[in-house]
Amino acid sequence: MGTKSRETIYGASVRAAAEQAAEARKQADRLAVAAWNARMLGFQGPAQPSPTLGDALNAGYRYLEVRCLGCDTNQTVALDIVRRPKATPVHELERYMRCKDCSQVRGYPYKRSHLVALRATKISAINPPSTWWPGER
Repeated sequence: MGTKSRETIYGASVRAAAEQAAEARKQADRLAVAAWNARMLGFQGPAQPSPTLGDALNAGYRYLEVRCLGCDTNQTVALDIVRRPKATPVHELERYMRCKDCSQVRGYPYKRSHLVALRATKISAINPPSTWWPGER
């Protein structure tokens, strides 16, 4: 007769603790992204400190909304295809954002963009762009 294995004795409690830890990390990431979005939309910045790409993706925010200051259009960038380490803060992406329309008009990569907020969905007719502050025109 053998004894019960450690997997049998402790396995369920270890898996339950791991699930609780993963859910706590996801909730913490959601709160960090919500605080950053409130700061960005309410005060128009500052963008620093910002959550990392991995935190935003873990919280369910797959898109970054960016506003071009040249043509005043809002666009979304998918964070899951950005070729940066997941530990990269979101505010560091601002310097790499270029407006496609303005670049085509000028004939060279034109970058005058401002980060707006992290979003769970793309900009569409159902999900319009974010407003900066109450009373924006």
